[in-house]
Amino acid sequence: MSSVALQQSLRHLEAGFVNFYNKRAGYPKFHSKKNGGSASFMGTAFRWDGKSLRLAKMSEPLHVVWSRTLPRKARPSSVTVTLDPAGRWFVSILMRETIPCLPACDKTVGIDLGVKDFAILSDGTKIPNQHFAERNQKRLKRAQKALSRKQPGSRNRRKAALRVARINAQTRDRRRDFLHKLSTRIIRENQTIVLEDLSVRGISRRVRAVEAPDTGRYLCNGQARKRGLNRSILDQGWRELRGMLEYKARWYGRDVVVIDRFYPSTQLCSACGAKTGPRTLDVRRWTCPECGMRHDRDVNAARNILAAGLAVRACGDSRTRKTAEQLASVRLSGKQETRPVRNGILRL
Repeated sequence: MSSVALQQSLRHLEAGFVNFYNKRAGYPKFHSKKNGGSASFMGTAFRWDGKSLRLAKMSEPLHVVWSRTLPRKARPSSVTVTLDPAGRWFVSILMRETIPCLPACDKTVGIDLGVKDFAILSDGTKIPNQHFAERNQKRLKRAQKALSRKQPGSRNRRKAALRVARINAQTRDRRRDFLHKLSTRIIRENQTIVLEDLSVRGISRRVRAVEAPDTGRYLCNGQARKRGLNRSILDQGWRELRGMLEYKARWYGRDVVVIDRFYPSTQLCSACGAKTGPRTLDVRRWTCPECGMRHDRDVNAARNILAAGLAVRACGDSRTRKTAEQLASVRLSGKQETRPVRNGILRL
């Protein structure tokens, strides 16, 4: 083994303890390598000639299937080799690259994330749910059942665990591929993207459910929740999509606005701004009692999210009292009246 990789592991350990003593992180944990690990090669511990990669003490280059074309005259600063639980090897090369910004456009979009449809855009476009985990659910169930029958520590148990890991890796790869394509499409088509600050852990928290009589549904905190809702929420990848949009927006010169998670986007009418109160999940369409506008629940929420995000972007964080007072004093051009402020965010 190269001494550079061993020394780098000690540097990672040192960084973990420094973060712990400075109260930036918890006590470092020593991770088991039975499900895979990684080794980092710095500086002189590898050779890159623009086409092939040789690690320290290797006479022949690595046989690599490249996922992308590296920039010309690239000068890598480090190489990390990783083994995942599914038995696949990966090589990550760190280098500097200048990414040109995309041409500016005037399109804006609000995104409401859901379970029935993965994402609903403010222009009415609905991105269907892909059901990544559901595709492999039967295979995974059989593989996990076979794993539970194997003797701990045996070779057959390692083989069964590898089958389970490969099924999970396929589900994870499908989800990541879908999220990358969707986030890139949204970034390329829009200048400003508005999202909600969702708490996935809070939404998917398992609460004690009581079955309602003669309905086959479960009552949780006064609302009917169907079986498997938590599994569907965790299968979506909402937080991963937000992270991709944020770093791609920094790359390509776009803006991502995240509004408060308690903003009542489903309770407001996007046409007149009237607050009509909460609704259960089974109500997908409703009519505003003030203006009579017929709304699709998710599209209306996406439009409210967009309006709130544009107000926050123009006037700052609307959750503060000072900004709320500023929003309340804003008058529309051409009309000598003040728009109402609902929950601290101006209705546009």
